[in-house]
Amino acid sequence: MNTQSTDVVIVGGGIVGVATAYLLGKAGINSVIIEKDSVGSHASGFAYGGLGRGVQPGPHTAIQSEGWKIHNEFALVLPEETGVDIQFRHRSSLSLAFTDAEVSNLQDNLNLHQLNGEVNAHWVDAEGAKNIESRISPEVIGGIYSEEGADVEPYRLMIALVQASERVGATVRNDRVIGLKTKAGHVEGVLLEKGDLSCQNVVLAMGPWSGEASSWINLPLEVRPLKGQILRLQTDEEPFTSSLRWSGNYATSKPDGLLWAGTTEEEAGFDDTPTSAGRDKIMASLLKMIPSVTEARLAQHTACLRPVSSDGLLVLGKVPETEGVYIATGAGRQGILMGPAMARVIADLITKDSTSIPIDKFDPSRFAKSS
Repeated sequence: MNTQSTDVVIVGGGIVGVATAYLLGKAGINSVIIEKDSVGSHASGFAYGGLGRGVQPGPHTAIQSEGWKIHNEFALVLPEETGVDIQFRHRSSLSLAFTDAEVSNLQDNLNLHQLNGEVNAHWVDAEGAKNIESRISPEVIGGIYSEEGADVEPYRLMIALVQASERVGATVRNDRVIGLKTKAGHVEGVLLEKGDLSCQNVVLAMGPWSGEASSWINLPLEVRPLKGQILRLQTDEEPFTSSLRWSGNYATSKPDGLLWAGTTEEEAGFDDTPTSAGRDKIMASLLKMIPSVTEARLAQHTACLRPVSSDGLLVLGKVPETEGVYIATGAGRQGILMGPAMARVIADLITKDSTSIPIDKFDPSRFAKSS
């Protein structure tokens, strides 16, 4: 049955949109999620799912910390509410250095982490790194070992969030938004390919497609897609007990029995096709970290498009001049970590007209001011 009116319309069925629906439902507010494809069918469902505490100083620290907190809450409540195992687990990590420059960069990051309260992270030399994971490359000269991290299976998380959202009053509708209905500076609904839908609030959680909404809100949204590819590999190796990282690359043994490895950062427009070049790059990075996996067999090769703003910051908050419209996008490679916190911000703004999480730097109108 097509709902003709609702409290909130959420445009986009990724983690930000669905988590927003869940949090609003918990507050007694009904919503309809509009997704043109299927929920979790893009970056949110095909991400790696690595999570960190967000202790390194920067504009996103508060969002990262809140995301960490919410994920730990989700790990307790979502399986109980839905019966879906989201495969959340606390997990150590070993970040590797192969050169003196990489050592310097990692040690600078370690100092920042320790200054901000991450006490369970420390520097290890080559021997210490090998003691933690004997299969790493003999060329490794040191690294950071951290006990404070976690990961989750993103697609399972999305399934759980959808089911939990529906239990608290949300509806998912397969359609495409083509515009907004406004009157006297306030949103009154959305225009769909298959009809109209009335509402009091609209949340634009459209990921890398956010630019499509620029004309709806008369505001430039400088958000582009950043392509990333991931390999899932079968190996005869024993599972790795820590996640391994090096220079933006990672490898970790997941509960599905596969070794997940990634990733790429590609300016490829809206082309989300997995490529042999992407596969080869990931394998080269993997073999640099773990030379023993030469016989790994490809089980699955995925690619997705992450939303990145022109200045690298989130686009998060109220849309000016059109009351009742909110936007949340731009998390890039940290969409799974920051997505629930972005949802918390939007739910706070809708229910309380304020949020305790600092978002001034993420003002959606900043692109108009700089043009």
